[in-house]
Amino acid sequence: MRALIQRVSRCSVSVNETVVGSIEKGILVLLGVQREDGETDAQYLAERCLALRIFDDEEGKMNRSVNDVGGSVMVVSQFTLYGDTRKGNRPSYSEAAPAELAETLYERFVANLRSVAGTERVATGVFRAMMQVELVNDGPVTLMIESKNITQSSPTTS
Repeated sequence: MRALIQRVSRCSVSVNETVVGSIEKGILVLLGVQREDGETDAQYLAERCLALRIFDDEEGKMNRSVNDVGGSVMVVSQFTLYGDTRKGNRPSYSEAAPAELAETLYERFVANLRSVAGTERVATGVFRAMMQVELVNDGPVTLMIESKNITQSSPTTS
């Protein structure tokens, strides 16, 4: 799994000009699922997203997580994160998971977030829908995390 994370002041997702989710201060997670991904990837990535220290502390250092600041999380499915552009001008999506697997793992990822952060702090887009995402990137701070980089260390250490 791959998560492109943006620290945001606010974010909303609309489908057919109707807002389906919105958050204030927090993170936007654009989530891509790869063919070989499983439940351990969804668990690991959810933990990493919530533990990532990208919010300022009292001294202005990025030393606090979204949980530490009481922020929210917006999750948007994004199969194009597995677009391969090495050949030609049209990306290949052969590494992206089929829709059924991707939806199952997307839902598992969201459930993992909600089990720690709480349902009221996690909003989503609509899986497989054409969405309009509006956000104010705070910083800007944008990072990529991949579950295939799982190490022995716990996501909550350091």
